[in-house]
Amino acid sequence: QITTVSGNEFLLQSDIDFLILDWFHAIKNAIDRLPKEQRITSRNLEFKLRRSSSIELLNNLDTESKEPKPEHRKSLIFRLNYSASDTNDRNRVKSRLKKFISRRPSLKTLQEKGLIKDQIFGSHLHLVCEHEKSTVPQFVRLCIKAVESRGLDVDGIYRVSGNLATIQKLRFVVNQEEKLNLDDSQWEDIHVVTGALKMFFRELPEPLFPYCFFEQFVEAIKIQDNATRIKSIRSLVKKLPQPNYDTMKILFEHLQKIAAKESVNLMSTQSLGIVFGPTLLRPEKETGNMAVHMLYQNQIVELMLSEYSKIFGSEED
Repeated sequence: QITTVSGNEFLLQSDIDFLILDWFHAIKNAIDRLPKEQRITSRNLEFKLRRSSSIELLNNLDTESKEPKPEHRKSLIFRLNYSASDTNDRNRVKSRLKKFISRRPSLKTLQEKGLIKDQIFGSHLHLVCEHEKSTVPQFVRLCIKAVESRGLDVDGIYRVSGNLATIQKLRFVVNQEEKLNLDDSQWEDIHVVTGALKMFFRELPEPLFPYCFFEQFVEAIKIQDNATRIKSIRSLVKKLPQPNYDTMKILFEHLQKIAAKESVNLMSTQSLGIVFGPTLLRPEKETGNMAVHMLYQNQIVELMLSEYSKIFGSEED
């Protein structure tokens, strides 16, 4: 949290260490470029900052501040007003800000002290399951239960996006609190729940279909004979690690219930394949065949939904 001389407060937060380090260098660089001694006729000195992931933008802050920019620029997000009446105050704030950022404890230290709990979003699936002593993350179960309770008949379920700010809020709550009540009024929009569930799978460091299985699933879906294709997919699914298999089974069983209500929610197995294909399986390194891969990703999910009982059923089935 950064508080300026004029009272503006900014909260910068991330669990990614190298990103925090980038922020630190960007802010430090901007602070170092503040003029130490400069007479200013206007009451306030304005520094205009634009939203950007580039450190170079803040490095060029002095250059940009000298050139007048049109007020209608869409890139202008906010302004920081610094009082220029007292240079000493600015220097004192600069010194405190440097100390504050440099003394920031590491994520590991905060976790050891219990100040930050193990993350759910962005963690490997097997680590989440080990922490919860289960083979299916509790958050996945809760989302599925909520959707099946009040979302099966919703038009465009899983295709329609929820409010991103609310989804991020739910993500934060899940990462910080052990108990989650998705029946709370703040999560009443079912698209927020489905959006958070998709985000959970999208942010897995390794997708639900592990990288080492990607090419094998692609080769399997290319098989022309349908019975052989199903048998090949089934064989690969059975080889998955237990958390991946169990989570995949409960998710596809749920999506099959969504597809069964296609006449109401307009979500067919093909539509669900388009939504979940790139989310659940992807190559470790993107190549020029991205469009072709996406086609296969969608087809794999669609086939596994259409032939769920044959792929996930027992040998006798």
